[in-house]
Amino acid sequence: MFSDFVYNIKEMFIYGILSTIIFIAILPFYYLVRVFQRKYLYGWKEKFGFFKAPSLGNKVIMLHGVSVGEIIALENLTKNIKTTFPDYKIVVTTGTKTGQEIAKKKYAEIADFITYFPFDIPFAVNSFLKKINPSVILIAETELWPNFAYYSKKKNIPLFIINGRISDSTFNAYKKVRMFFKHILSNYTAIYTQSIEDMKKLIEIGASPDKTEFMGNLKFDVKKQDVSIDIGKGNNKLIIAGSTHKGEDEIILEAFTNIKKEVPSAKLLLAPRHLDRIPDIIQLVNSTKLSYGFRSKNDRFTDKDLIILDTLGELSKMYALCDFAFIGGSFNNTGGHNPLEAAVYNKPVITGPCIHNFKDIYGILTHTNAGKLVKTPKELEEYMLKLLTDQNFYTTAQNDCFKVFESQKGALEFVINKLKPIL
Repeated sequence: MFSDFVYNIKEMFIYGILSTIIFIAILPFYYLVRVFQRKYLYGWKEKFGFFKAPSLGNKVIMLHGVSVGEIIALENLTKNIKTTFPDYKIVVTTGTKTGQEIAKKKYAEIADFITYFPFDIPFAVNSFLKKINPSVILIAETELWPNFAYYSKKKNIPLFIINGRISDSTFNAYKKVRMFFKHILSNYTAIYTQSIEDMKKLIEIGASPDKTEFMGNLKFDVKKQDVSIDIGKGNNKLIIAGSTHKGEDEIILEAFTNIKKEVPSAKLLLAPRHLDRIPDIIQLVNSTKLSYGFRSKNDRFTDKDLIILDTLGELSKMYALCDFAFIGGSFNNTGGHNPLEAAVYNKPVITGPCIHNFKDIYGILTHTNAGKLVKTPKELEEYMLKLLTDQNFYTTAQNDCFKVFESQKGALEFVINKLKPIL
């Protein structure tokens, strides 16, 4: 009994007083660094717990995704939660400005309240929990906040890590202070991971084997659409360049022009991310010898080398028709776009080197031949040609797409089933 009392005193000190002192000490320096980097601070008032929440009642499900990737991963789950538990209010939190922007865009019709996750200091955490009063909390990926976990448990609020993962570098660092993280992880109700490997890592740094399970990856809960589009593909080889940005259309057009010399049956569907760039793309295509048309005019590949997708909302289903896809936003600083919209149809995907928004997904895809990261335009062209000319390799890549989805499916249903006994 006395040892437990001593431990609780130590825990309160570590989780409370020490974290507050450290936070206050480093805050001015952190602020100055951010200002000099021109990365200004957003959501400070909310993160300190100074915000006005709407009347949420006593039935609240809270979901947290720190930034863009996590918020996107939670979208389908949140919609399903809203349908499955209609009596509950939905609160979504993020840790970054970009995460807030995406959340407010994607969750406007789903969430009852969107705000920032609190700073991990006692008064901010307690203020937040008092105002939100969550019935259950779902934290996407693996954000370990000692104070937040401690006070959630103290208030008897079920706290789950879902879609959990841990990088090799983080794992190696956490192993050195395993006993510290063991105490933190003991405050979580359960931990559900993206992979068996992630599950083993978390157990090794102190998570209870009885409370840690493999669930799969929420980001792979992508549904195929029923597609009945005839764009005149026939027996031709169709490449889709999806969600391209400025500078990428030039890369794709040069690669495609060279590929046509080797594979005359190759066709290209060029889908810019922003339709206001269509005039610039037309100018680029006019500088080539390619024949082209427009989806809005119902042009077909029977008499065109290239079709510009100048309509909204059709790209995801067009992926069902291609042989493989290049996913844009990856040869600039955008951070890539979702490759699963193509891979779900068993279509191999290629990306450039800038993929920070979907790093974990590409990590899984490129571990097989389902996905390929290329570093240069020349490497892109060579790999596209390989997919077009090496049938055995292409078939393997298609099969790998199927195997990846099979290994990851069921994550959304897993979480819903875990919530049902609680809510």
